[in-house]
Formats: sequence, C-alpha cells, structure tokens
Amino acid sequence: MTIHDEATDDQAPPHGLRLLARMQVRHPLAVLGCMGAITVVAVWLAFGLEVRTGFESLLPDDRPSVQELKRVAARTAGVSTLFVVLQGGQGTPVSALRKAADELVEEIGKIEPPWVGSVEDGVQEARRFLMPRAGLFADLPALEKVHHDLVERYEYEVAKAMDAVLDEDAAPPPVDRKTIEADLGITPETRTRYPDGYYQSQDGHTVVVAVRSKVMSNDLELGTEAIRRIQEAVDRVNPARIDPGIEVAYSGDLETGVSEYRDVHRDLTTVGELGALLIIGVVFLYYLRMRAVLAMVLNIAVGVAWSFGLTRLTVGTLNVATGFLFTIVAGNGINFSIIFMARFLEARRLGASLERGIHIAHRDTWVPTLASAVAASAAYGSLFVSEFRGFRDFGLIGGAGMILCWGVTYVTLPSILAVVERMVPIRGRGVGGERGTIWQRFRDRMDSGVAFGQPFAALVERAPRTIFAVGTALAIAGFVALVGYVQSDPMEYDLSQLRNDPGHRIEEVRLTRLAEDVTGYVGSDGMAIVTDRVEQVEPLRTALNAIRDAAPESEKPFDKVHALQDYVPADQPAKIALMEKIQLVLRRIHQHRGLSDEDWDDVKDFLPGEGQKPFGMADLPDAMARPFTESDGTRGRIVYISPINADVINDARYLFRWADSYRETVLPDGSVVRGSGRAVIYADMWSAVLAGIPPAVICSLLATLLAVVLAFRGRLASMMVLGALAVGVGWMAGLLVLLQVKLNFLNFIALPITFGIGVDYAVNIVQRCVQEGTGGALKAVRQTGGAVILCSLTTMLGYIALAGSMNMAVGSLGMAAVLGEVACLLAAVLVLPAGILWWERRATAIARAADPAATPEK
Repeated sequence: MTIHDEATDDQAPPHGLRLLARMQVRHPLAVLGCMGAITVVAVWLAFGLEVRTGFESLLPDDRPSVQELKRVAARTAGVSTLFVVLQGGQGTPVSALRKAADELVEEIGKIEPPWVGSVEDGVQEARRFLMPRAGLFADLPALEKVHHDLVERYEYEVAKAMDAVLDEDAAPPPVDRKTIEADLGITPETRTRYPDGYYQSQDGHTVVVAVRSKVMSNDLELGTEAIRRIQEAVDRVNPARIDPGIEVAYSGDLETGVSEYRDVHRDLTTVGELGALLIIGVVFLYYLRMRAVLAMVLNIAVGVAWSFGLTRLTVGTLNVATGFLFTIVAGNGINFSIIFMARFLEARRLGASLERGIHIAHRDTWVPTLASAVAASAAYGSLFVSEFRGFRDFGLIGGAGMILCWGVTYVTLPSILAVVERMVPIRGRGVGGERGTIWQRFRDRMDSGVAFGQPFAALVERAPRTIFAVGTALAIAGFVALVGYVQSDPMEYDLSQLRNDPGHRIEEVRLTRLAEDVTGYVGSDGMAIVTDRVEQVEPLRTALNAIRDAAPESEKPFDKVHALQDYVPADQPAKIALMEKIQLVLRRIHQHRGLSDEDWDDVKDFLPGEGQKPFGMADLPDAMARPFTESDGTRGRIVYISPINADVINDARYLFRWADSYRETVLPDGSVVRGSGRAVIYADMWSAVLAGIPPAVICSLLATLLAVVLAFRGRLASMMVLGALAVGVGWMAGLLVLLQVKLNFLNFIALPITFGIGVDYAVNIVQRCVQEGTGGALKAVRQTGGAVILCSLTTMLGYIALAGSMNMAVGSLGMAAVLGEVACLLAAVLVLPAGILWWERRATAIARAADPAATPEK
C-alpha cells in the first residue's frame, strides 16, 4: 500500500481506471444512486440476520450430536421452563401465597401450546397417587421383614394385654411413626420436601409456579411471546390483590435464554457504537478533516452493509463467534479507505485537480490495497478449513468482507469525495498567496493531520541497535515461554468464563437457583436421551450404571439415571398383598394401644386403600409422567442423566467425562443409543476447535508467506517482512504468557488472522524503504508509517470494542487480537526500521573504515 511522494504526468493511469475516475467525478450521483440501491437491499437483508447463542450453533448441522439434540428437542414435550416466583414478606401468610399460586395455575393453564405445555404449583396430584403406594417402592424382602417384625410386636401386645408376657427383656422393638416410615423406605424429606404438595420453601416465604413451554429457550421471537403471554396472565390474576405483600419475579431457563439473547443484541449495539466512535475519532485525529471522516464513514458503512447482506444469503445466521464481526470488518475494511484518502489528499495538497487527484489515488493504491485485501481475506479464509462452524463462518464472513470493502472503496469513495469537494473544495498549499498567514498555516496543519509516525522515527533514529537487539531478544523469549505455556495446558475449562457476564443478572440467577431447589427441577443441567423403544430403557440404564460404578469415586461421570419406570415398582401383586397384611397388623397394634393415635394418623396416609391394584406407566398421573412424555404422548422412552452435583456443570473437564459416558451406548442386542445435550455438544465443540486450529494456522501462514514472496519476488525485502512478522508473533506469544491469557474456542481465532493482517504493516514499511533506497527507513516510518499506524489503530480499536463486551469469550477474543495488533505494529514501525537503519549504518562505517575517501559521511 505504497503512497508515492508525487504524481507526474507520465504516470498516467490505465485507460480503464481513467474512465472510472472520470465517471465518478462527473457523474457521482449516478454512481452513488446505484450503490445506494444495492445498499438498501443489503441493509434489509442484514437486519434479518438471527443471532444464535447456543453452543450447538458453532458445530455443523450434520454433526451427530447436533442432529441428536434436534431429534430430542423435537420429541420432548417441554423444552424450556419459566418459574413464576411468588415471594411474601414477614406478614404474608402461606395461605395467601398458595391461593395466588392456585389462581395462576388456572389462568396460565388457559394458554395453549406452544407457549405453555404445562403449569403446576406443586406435586399434589403425584402426592395423592404415590403416598398410599409408598410401600410398594420398598424391596420385597424388606416388606416381608417389616411384616414379620410387626406380627411379632402384635403378638407381644396381645400377650401383654392378657398378662402373658414371660420375659419383658425379650420384647420386640416398639412401633412408632418413625420406625414404620423408615422400614417402608420413607425418608423425612418425603413429608417435608413439598409442604402439602406445594412448591414451597421451608420458611414459607416463597411459592413457585413452574411453567413448561415447548418454545426453545434460545428462540428470541417465540420465547419473548411466550413470556409476554404468561406475564399478561399473571397481571390478570394480580397476586397483590390477594395480599399486598406478594411480589412476583421470573426465572428459569426460558427467562435466562431470552435475557441472554437480548443481552447479546444490546451488546452488539453497544460494541458496534463504541467501535464506530473509536474508529471515527482516530481517523479524525489523523486527518483533522470532517470531510475525510464523513466520506470514509459512509464508505465503510456501505462495505459493512454489503458484507452482512451477503452473510444473510450465504451463512444465514450469526453465532457467538460471528455476531461481533461488525466492528472487526469495519476496523479492518476501513484501511483501504485510509490509504486511498491519504494518497488523494497528498495529491490535492500538491495542487492536483479533483479528477486528477482521484486518478492518482486509483493508480497508486489499487494494486497494493488489493494485495492487502487478498492477504487479509486469505487469513480469514484459512479458518474455513476447520469443521468448527464458529471458525468457518468467521472465516467466510471476514474473508468476503475484506474483498467487498475493498471493492466498495474504489467504486463508492471517489464519488463521495467528488460530491463533498463540490460543496467544500480542497485548496493546494499557498493558493492565493496566503502561505504566510496564521489562517493558512492552520489550514496546512489541518491538511497534514497528526504525524503518527514521527515519534517512532525519532526513537529508531536515536537507538537503532538497542531497539533491534532488545526487540529480537524479547521475541525469542516469547517463543520459548510459549512452549512452556502450551505444555501447561492453557485452555479455559471454566464455562462460566465463556458466557455473558452474569453480574447484572445476579437476582435472576439467585431466583433460578431458589426455584430449582424448591421444585427439584433439574433444568438444563440434566441430559436427556430418547430411546427408540421402551424395551431399551432398562438395558440402557444397566449399561450406564455399570459405567458409573466402574469409575473411581473422584471421577464419577454422573449421579443417577432417571426414567419413568422408576415410578412403577416391581413385584406389585406380592407387595400389595404384604402391604394389606401390614396395614391390618398395624391397625390391630393401634387398637391394642401399641401405636399412638397421633402416629397412626400420620402412618395411615402411606397405607394402601381398599382394592388397590398394580399399576403401570399408563396409569401414572400426567403431572408425574410429563417430563418423560414425548410430544406425541408416548411415555417411557425418555431417560435423564443428572450430574454429580450442580457445582461441576461449568467444569469442561467434567463435561468431557460426562459426555463420554453416555455419548454412545451399545446395548446387549447390538442396538446403539446415542445421547446429546450440553455435555456432548461442548465436548464436540472443543474437539472441532483443537482439530481445526493447526490446519488454520498452517494455511494462514502459508498464504502469508506466498503473498510476501510474490510481492517482493523472493528478494531480501521479503525476508525483512517475514522477520518483522516473526518478531510480532513472538511478542504476541510473550504477552499471552505474561498476562496468563486462557485460550478458548473463540480467542483461538486471533492466532491465524494475526498473520495475514499483522504482516501488512511490515509490507508497507519495507515497500517504502525499497522505493527510497539506502537511508529511507526513517522516511518510511515518518510518512508511510503514519498511515500504517492509523490502519492498525482502526483495526485495534475494533478489537478494543470487543474487549468491552459483556460476553467474556468475545472479550477474550478482543484482548488476544489487540495483543497481536500491538505486537505486529511495533515490530513493523520500531524493530524493522531499527534493524534496517542499524545495518545501513554498520555497512557505512565498515566501508568508511576500509576507504575513508570513498564513502563520504552523510
């Protein structure tokens, strides 16, 4: 991207470029009208882009785990949950909270699917069904022992009543509520877990209404509509009408998913606005001309619109990796405008006419800027070799964006300049004989802008050898440190560090934990498997439990396997017969005062009613069977696997172990049951990332090497450029290690794109040095270096905007990319010219020492 010092008439641009410039200057509105029409369509397409926030969107659609996840979601009746949390103050009676919850269940239940699949405020129906059948869930031998012990106690009570007890010390243990419940396998939690069957906290201050929806939690449009309808139902009930102390709040994965989606959209806007302001500010600081800023802003806006309009037609959606490419494309894509504008203003300051200035800018910049666009596009495109969709989409959008921004620059920017100059023309220096006036000197300063390269040139001139030696040594140290860092496994395994910062949603997170604790709902932490046949469930559970039991205690992959079959006990006829006998014996013991009236009233709730019969899955109440019921009403083919505890679900290492345990299970009959869910998706995502990084880095490096060698025809200049790139990459490595930056699925992207984008700065410096010849290093930094620094700053500020994202994975990408930009820029404007200047001075000193008369001192 070389900017020549002057344009001479014998350097006339090719005929095609001359015609293009003439049309752009003489008919700018026609050109802008055509471009504007296309841009309107592009903007319309871009606004239709959907941002998918789930990790599954980062994998190819044909990945087995993604296909299985979609299959499970389609067959599961309720795929998300919204908790309506009712909280009362100290004076709010529990009865008021329960009454409000009951009314909400009735009102929300009127909302049809898909918005609401089910709604409940407790397990009353399940409780009524299970309590008289509680004993059927005990083992048959245990029930036989209970019956035997009770018979002994009854016989003792009878003998005692007849005063026929021979040995009081041999009396069987007394019978009370606690011993009976323990013998039947009924824990204290069975009574206290759900007070009177309600989803109620133990302190009585909270009652939860659980709503299951068929809307996916990451579907913004449908999720928002579902929440709106439910909130309207809550407003119609108006719990505060029942008691003024009742407060209503919402939580659950549906609320969280929609909130995170909204956060991403707000973040896109915030990051985009911040990036735009930073880029505009630094461009104005360099040119000190509002017309230049206006022209380039309009131009890059068109380029970005075209890029994301094309994205809608090709990729179709955005994800966590690509949703923030707006600022990256803008920060990189504006570089072509910067170079074009710099050459154009330089020609105009030297007195060239508007049309002539555009001629010169076309002629002197289109080849090097196209080469840079191709190199940057290749750097992005190198990501396309990965199977990881986050990389592929990023590479496609970024690569196409660079080419489109280059094309838009050379079609649109000249016409914009033509329109602007007709309103406020640029004058050459000294026009009108005002060269010495204060106004003219100020206008010349405005024309020249801020000399970004001057401070760097001063440093290089003062200590070239020291800068080169220290810079090279630091690069070597960076590569050495990187080896040790990689061996220490610098991956980010804490998934909480890869999501949106929950700091502004602390209350929502607290309420979700509270609601899950009160209801016992597993939420998104449990993984679901849907078998093809009900007969596969038991062999599957047996196989999974064997895997769990075989693992060391510290490496258990999961806690339990849950199925609807858990609610259908075995040996029911024999158990029912035993329970009837146990009930009869207990009644007689009570009649003989061997069991208190209070204990009898508590115990009889767990005893079978008259005519109790065996039951199957079809007999279970809907409230119990609903989590295990498919969309078509089929029961019993869904299996859930719960984690060992809630604290490990954000540990990627645990997720890998969990995923491997149920990803694919071979049953005794040879059939294969596959599982999916968050654990498998994340494990597959990391596998795709690790497999995709090496080829992406290699492709980017090879493309960069090829571009540099072709640009300089394999001469010494190409070695200088590659050496500067090596120094920049070494510095980047050292900074990553020094700052202990953890690598994740997103900031990995910074590695391959650094090659293609970072090398551009060294290319420009070396190209200007080659043109200037011996002694041109300082001039290259002072003049070309200013534009190079501006190009880097616009790119860097786009990344800095990402670093401020509330999504921590996106922020880490911005940080890693900024480190690469800073390193490569400083290598290009400090170490590279310092090395050239030091070598030239050393060569001059050697020649002067050999023949003082032959080499005059400069």
